Amino acid sequence: MTRPPRILAVVALLAVLALAPGTALAQSGARPQPPAPAQEAPPPPYEPQLLRLSEILGALSWLREICGDKDGEQWRASMRSLMEAEAPTEARRQRLAGAYNRGFRNYETLHRACTPNAQIIIERFLDEGGKLANEVTNRFGGG
Repeated sequence: MTRPPRILAVVALLAVLALAPGTALAQSGARPQPPAPAQEAPPPPYEPQLLRLSEILGALSWLREICGDKDGEQWRASMRSLMEAEAPTEARRQRLAGAYNRGFRNYETLHRACTPNAQIIIERFLDEGGKLANEVTNRFGGG
């Protein structure tokens, strides 16, 4: 069975246009585009509390280590647990980890040794962190 000459001419013309450099088709960028990245869902209403809690966990990781409590790994483990529970996307993990790192680095820079001021900060952060955790749990159902 032979094809009508008109169809063969159209197929040939399309092939020439597709392969010829400088043609309108080649310049139009008619290449397949990669799929757009999936949009991240809006953050939960308790996002500010989680970011603050992450920052506190980072600060406590540093401060408790230099003050002799040697439980910095427990604070890091708490942060990992928080991220596993609350960070389903890479962008969200990055925000939470950034807050943790910010808390750690800020206090690492300011406090090189345990001082009475560092101990007061630890107590305040333990209190604030406990309140934030309770608020998120009680007000928002824990996630």
